[in-house]
Amino acid sequence: MEWDNRAILRLIWPLVIEQMLLVTMGIVDTLMVSSVGEYAVSGVSIVDTINLLLITLFGSLATGGAVVTSQYIGRGDYPNARKAARQLVYAGLAVSLTVMAAALILRDQILALIYGHIDRDVMRAARTYFFITALSYPFLALYSAGAALFRSMGNSRITMLVSLAVNIVNIAGNAIFIFVFRIGVAGAALSTLLSCAAASWILMGMLLSRRKALPLNLLGFFKFRVEPAMIRTILGIGIPGGLEASMVQLGKLCTSRLLAGFGSYAIAANAVCMMINSAAFMPTSAFGLGMITIVGQYVGAGDYVKARGKVVTLMKMAYTLIIGISIITYVFRNPLLRLFNLSPEAQALSLQYLWILCLINPLVWPVSSCLPNALRAAGDARYCLAAGASSMWVLRVSSAFLLSLVFKMGPMGVYWAMVADWFARSFLFYRRWLGGRWQEKRVIRD
Repeated sequence: MEWDNRAILRLIWPLVIEQMLLVTMGIVDTLMVSSVGEYAVSGVSIVDTINLLLITLFGSLATGGAVVTSQYIGRGDYPNARKAARQLVYAGLAVSLTVMAAALILRDQILALIYGHIDRDVMRAARTYFFITALSYPFLALYSAGAALFRSMGNSRITMLVSLAVNIVNIAGNAIFIFVFRIGVAGAALSTLLSCAAASWILMGMLLSRRKALPLNLLGFFKFRVEPAMIRTILGIGIPGGLEASMVQLGKLCTSRLLAGFGSYAIAANAVCMMINSAAFMPTSAFGLGMITIVGQYVGAGDYVKARGKVVTLMKMAYTLIIGISIITYVFRNPLLRLFNLSPEAQALSLQYLWILCLINPLVWPVSSCLPNALRAAGDARYCLAAGASSMWVLRVSSAFLLSLVFKMGPMGVYWAMVADWFARSFLFYRRWLGGRWQEKRVIRD
């Protein structure tokens, strides 16, 4: 497929909307749960941080499958692309079921290890939310795999429509469980579980249907034929990506534990600002998802000149969008924060957090978060692992403790450490891209 500007926009705009819809699920949970109390917001937020660590495993595995299938599509080798699609789903199910079992059995130990001593009400809410949302992991893995396969085909409209349906289910579920049945945190978790199940069933049903003439499909899936070489190829991208994302999220958990030591107001302020940050700036990640498909297909076809040119186009689009979003978010920061039932201390801290996010994100977010996907699409996943993990642990985690505790900056020290991490990641990824070493990598071979 030739990716002119019109084709790129057809791929990107549904991805932008999809990312906004996916983030909306978390925002609706937080807004509705906030009616229960600040302890509930804190309990949901600390579990969502853990869930994000685990969910990144599924997303990274799906990215590995998307890179492989995109490169096969770029070559015009659809039989191997379909074979890779089946192997991706097998691997995703195996990993997600294992993670789910571990989370259900060890949830108390995980919460105690990461967060230590927290208020009793917060811990009770966290335990409930963790148990129920852990049941959604297999559905999330199936959804991630299915969405990645549709994007590989250049069909992002399907995943956008599914996200829209999922958000409707989630909002309705929240309203019923929280306001009608009045089961609080458990209601938000049940709504999330049901919406994730619905999303996975829709995508898997379409990929398994014989009535859909899709270039990629899962026909023959239930014959269960494992292809070790194909799975190794997928894991060659997915494992480094999963390790990178997991180490980054572990670093965030360490800084979250540091924030927890400053009190529930710091936890709540961070939760709300990260939610607003995700809603405002996550749409930019659509360009990173688009890079997997576009760069992957051009690399599969061996056309590195066009691959580089399309990355430049996508980065320009990403910067244009994020600058506009930053301005709008900053202008409406006060009305946004009033949507949440925050204490005066949490409200004041949130305003400082948002100021940092709106100032720094337009400078570094696209390079630090979107550009690495272009490297992964070419098979340079190990460098992304080394750069991302080292920046997180050497700068963000160590600096957060140093600034917050040694230099007595308190919760603000955690955010300035995050800024240092973003700048370092941007420098490392941009230098790698300019150097061209990523063009020497090979994912699939003749």
